[in-house]
Amino acid sequence: MHSAKVLVAAAVLALLGVRVVSAQVGFGPQGGEGEPNRRQQWLVPSSDPATLSHALLFRPAGGGPFPLAVIVHASTQNVLRRAQMAQPEYRALAGWLVAHGFAVLVPERLGHGATSGKYVEDQGGCDEADYARSGHATAEEIASAMDYVRKQAFIRQDGTVIVGHSAGGWGALALAGENPGGVARIIVFAPGRGGRANDFPNQVCAPQTLVASAGEFGAHARIPVTWLVATNDSYFTPVFSRQLADAFARAGGKVDFRQLPAYGSEGHWLAETENGVKSAASELERALKAARPLAGGKR
Repeated sequence: MHSAKVLVAAAVLALLGVRVVSAQVGFGPQGGEGEPNRRQQWLVPSSDPATLSHALLFRPAGGGPFPLAVIVHASTQNVLRRAQMAQPEYRALAGWLVAHGFAVLVPERLGHGATSGKYVEDQGGCDEADYARSGHATAEEIASAMDYVRKQAFIRQDGTVIVGHSAGGWGALALAGENPGGVARIIVFAPGRGGRANDFPNQVCAPQTLVASAGEFGAHARIPVTWLVATNDSYFTPVFSRQLADAFARAGGKVDFRQLPAYGSEGHWLAETENGVKSAASELERALKAARPLAGGKR
């Protein structure tokens, strides 16, 4: 009788659109470590208490504690592409960070791939684009995963670095405006949303709205940002990326803007490849050397 009641309750919740998470599934590691770099599947919190975020964790040898680096993946407004997205790994970038002493978390956000759930980052169309809201939604996703992993005994509480790519970088900029404690540096590869509007290169949906939102993020940001963009990025060109960075800086944010050489046929995907990471290595080194644990941050 008890089992029947549970089944009925679950059915009612499903009809109401409430996602039921099995009590047998919990946060933390989901299986053993593997290669490379102690690669391990984890489940971490998302901004939706009913949805667990799939994540990969990489770390150096030993017990730590290690500073944490969080890699924040790119996104798409296309529903089908999001649903079919392979689990983000950024293996080369993660390996580079592990070699520099970091434990690296790559969380898959709500509305993507195996994590599924509601896509909370939707920016809307060009006429009603709300890039600020979208960025803050991504920032909440980053913080949910980061805060959980920083509770682990092998993670240091200071010296965290956030590395964001494209829409993930946009969310990292929003997070900079919230000044989470313990985050020493934010590194962004071609941050933004609405790039290649209607699949046309070098076209941005509602560009002035995007620029204004960058200024909003910068107004309260105290965490230094390293801003990287390849010469041949057709989503957010160096010229437009400089406009975004300048708006962030004019409002009060701290930005070190760096243009990288052209990479392959499309520089926007540089952060996802081994050779791309090699081409950015000197600027990544510069950013890590400048990173210092910041006191007094809050969210």
